[in-house]
Amino acid sequence: MVNRRSIAASLAGMLCLAGALLVSACAHYTSQPLAERPAALAAPADAVLAERAGAILRPWLPARKVDLSAPLTGEAIAALAVVNNPDLAAQRVAAGVADAQVFAAGLLPDPSFSLGADKILSGPDTFTNIAGALGLDLNALRTRAVTRAAAVAQARQVRLDLAWAEWQTAGAARLQAVRIDWLTRIVALDRTSDADAQLLLQRTSAAAARGDLAASAAEAQRVAAYDASERLRLAEQELLSARHQLNALLGLPPDTALALAPGDRPPAPLDAERLFALAEKDRPDLAALRAGYDAQEAAVHKAVLDQFPSLGLTINAARDATNNRTLGPAIDFTLPLWNRNRGGIAVERATRAALKAEYDARLFSARADIAEGVAAMALTRRQLDRAQAGLPTLDRQASAARAAAVRGDTSLASAIALEQQARDRREQVAQGEQALREQEIALELLVGAPREAWGQK
Repeated sequence: MVNRRSIAASLAGMLCLAGALLVSACAHYTSQPLAERPAALAAPADAVLAERAGAILRPWLPARKVDLSAPLTGEAIAALAVVNNPDLAAQRVAAGVADAQVFAAGLLPDPSFSLGADKILSGPDTFTNIAGALGLDLNALRTRAVTRAAAVAQARQVRLDLAWAEWQTAGAARLQAVRIDWLTRIVALDRTSDADAQLLLQRTSAAAARGDLAASAAEAQRVAAYDASERLRLAEQELLSARHQLNALLGLPPDTALALAPGDRPPAPLDAERLFALAEKDRPDLAALRAGYDAQEAAVHKAVLDQFPSLGLTINAARDATNNRTLGPAIDFTLPLWNRNRGGIAVERATRAALKAEYDARLFSARADIAEGVAAMALTRRQLDRAQAGLPTLDRQASAARAAAVRGDTSLASAIALEQQARDRREQVAQGEQALREQEIALELLVGAPREAWGQK
């Protein structure tokens, strides 16, 4: 009797220890409420932001020192966008969900355990019925490899989508920086044009009031002055919008003032077929679609495996009221007579076909967009060369007319008219330079790599 009690006590102690270990290994809930003022609304310290931006390392963006007190280059703008954009920060956190899914897919299924007891209330038998069962889902083990393969491919797709989002965000920030640079120059030209137009309006209105000039001439100048003011207003609105959009892309407060370094005129791009070959090989969104297709291949494989009988193994142990003891296995499975997961297989195969069609369509669109971008840059370059060719002549004529107006050999209105022609041409050149740089950045976004890498791949 003593031995039985000691054995029972030992077993009870072992069960308690096992239960304690299981409880200690369990996750615990911790509340994490939203902050009253998120960190994204606070202005980051310049030193911290410069350090983070200088340490960024991407295949298309090597690490380099970023000085926020100096005019920012396109590379610095791209680095700031990658490290501080709130949407990218949220997407990086969301990417952790895919990593957690990979972890979950690799875990083995927990066994199931059941235990029951029936006490005899009346009758000759004196023992309590005891029954227990230990079960294991063998079907989860059979599909574990393909389930994990699908999760790994999906996580790779999420990471590639994040890389594509970083590339697009950095390019969008660079586009806004280019617009700010050239819109600032255009606004300066429009302000001068508006001031001259208002001066001429005052003079013609005074002359018309004295009867020295026809009223129609004053009305024509009034229309010209209105057009000049409207053009200045629109340019100032575009400049203000570009500055706010750049600050938003960089994760900075709306009123942040940034100094921007001017960029050089881009050289002529490579041929469209060469650029498309680079895009097909390295563009992150295309690689993400390929990873998604790999995940769907694993999903099709799993659906095919699911057509076979689902197996479950159970070990049963029991003691009845007469003290008979039994121990034995039990297997349960589904008979594949009618369903055989044909619906699931059809859905997964149709999804795979849809993903393939989406990938083919994205490739076709990429080739067309790249060809259009190369052609647009060539056209803009020709138009810009023509606009610049006539600019020196207009500048000389405007300077000569201003000197003649000072001497009194010609009217001030004639001099201002010639100066306005020169400013119009300068604005045309500025718009062409802006368009050319925007088209280069757009083409880089389409290729998926910066211009510096086009000749290295």
